[in-house]
Amino acid sequence: MVSSSVSAARTFVIVTSTGDGARRAALAALAPDGPARFAHAGEPIEGSEDGLIVVDGFPDATPDDVRRIDDRARRGTTVLVLCGSGAPGPWGALVGADLPATLRRAEYMLELASHPLTARLERTAGVVDRVRPLGQPGGDEIASVSVGFTDHPVVVRRSLGHGQLVLSGVGTDTDALAAPSVRRLLGRAVGRPADATTLGVAVVGFGPYGGMGQRHGVACRAVDGLDFVAAVDTSDERRKAAEREFPGIAVYPTVDELLTDDAVDVVVVATPPASHAVLAARLLDEGRHVVVEKPMCLTAAEADGLIRRARDAGRVLTVHQNRRWDPDYLALRRAVDTGLLGEVFNVETFVGGFDHPCRAWHSHVPVSGGAVYDWGSHHVDWILQLLGDRPSRVTTFGHKRVWHDVTNLDQLRLHLAWDDGREAEFFQSDVAAVRRPKFFVQGTEGTLVGHYRPVATERVDPVGGYVREEHHHAEAPADIVLARYEPGYGITETALPPGRAPEHAFHRNLADHLLLGEPLAVSPESVRDVVAILEASQRSSDAGGVEIRL
Repeated sequence: MVSSSVSAARTFVIVTSTGDGARRAALAALAPDGPARFAHAGEPIEGSEDGLIVVDGFPDATPDDVRRIDDRARRGTTVLVLCGSGAPGPWGALVGADLPATLRRAEYMLELASHPLTARLERTAGVVDRVRPLGQPGGDEIASVSVGFTDHPVVVRRSLGHGQLVLSGVGTDTDALAAPSVRRLLGRAVGRPADATTLGVAVVGFGPYGGMGQRHGVACRAVDGLDFVAAVDTSDERRKAAEREFPGIAVYPTVDELLTDDAVDVVVVATPPASHAVLAARLLDEGRHVVVEKPMCLTAAEADGLIRRARDAGRVLTVHQNRRWDPDYLALRRAVDTGLLGEVFNVETFVGGFDHPCRAWHSHVPVSGGAVYDWGSHHVDWILQLLGDRPSRVTTFGHKRVWHDVTNLDQLRLHLAWDDGREAEFFQSDVAAVRRPKFFVQGTEGTLVGHYRPVATERVDPVGGYVREEHHHAEAPADIVLARYEPGYGITETALPPGRAPEHAFHRNLADHLLLGEPLAVSPESVRDVVAILEASQRSSDAGGVEIRL
């Protein structure tokens, strides 16, 4: 079993002559372990030998200045040189290559080589920059661009004594340096060496074919650094299915037996929601990293207890909020983040139709927690991500009018209010014969709407003839339209293409966090507020729609 450890922060120095605030902020964002110190080339650099130095462009320096930085590298420091558009001057002795001229500013396709530094990163990423080819500098080629069918290295790493030198021909423009693909790549280049360990992942509650156990298994077998090694299920039939679908996996009927398996580093809790808190607490206490299926748990007090346990145990706790990477939500999030809507003040979401609800545990309050805990786990999370903080007041009205063989509500309308006047609504219904839009978001400069569309496949069976199979309406991305008001002209409408996320994005991030220390995409603290709202919503609807203050 892999242990968790925290390494001491290293000295991080940025050698630059620029005073541009945006540029300095982009440079500082490369710091993997904490704040960076800005310096000029002639200043002494104190601190640990395994520190980090970023040389931005080729600032004024003497040969002695360059020799001091070269000496630091040979004694264990990592040095990243951002090879801007200027002449290297005395820095040429450190770079060790004749650099071709900077290319014109355009979008270039950054092609990543197969290398430990590029594990779990997308192999191709577009970047708008004044790229500088590196000629033939020697060392490991990390990334290249192709111009006129000729490949040019643009990120190279090579050993220099006990340290390493990283040369980058991308990041000349500040916007390019701040781009997530470039920032992550260069951040890794100056970070600590990657841990080559593969983490063993187990699922408690493997479930039926196509369920969460299988989905986690497929993702872990596909993501470098993770392996699906064990599954727990009380059903003998499902344990056998896990063995068939994932050759070599160990299967157990109980968590007690799973905990004897030292190959398991991470455990996914995929049981019904009412059991999440107890199982996650025990696994954390036993020294495992824990991923909890949504909802994280049923009460804010349970969430606080799990966060505290994870901190005390020095283990990672996260929640599988996989729909943060849905293509339509990514398009919506981009529109909000880039200011296309102006200041957002109202967010409305909907899921449902008019159909008999499922008769599994999802629809039984003592096990599910209530209707709001199902799709509400995603929709409330979206709302909080879009509006940035939690509301002050929660009100929910529920209806039980049609489906009396299940205990969940037939319909609920959750309303959220902020003290500054912002509001949001999540509407879920199994008695809505006409679907509302999935998204309706208002800002001071425009409105965005996302409409559900039918999801069906058609085929002709040689024996049975025409066959049409319909799928759940929420599985396909909604069609997103942005309408903006332009003074003196009127309303313009733009169809927004769906966003794009790497395949198995959640699991990639989990591996990046555990193996490289990169930020966790889904912090338990961010989901704690989701749980608090779901709990308040259930209390409000149980009491006939009373207002609950958070």
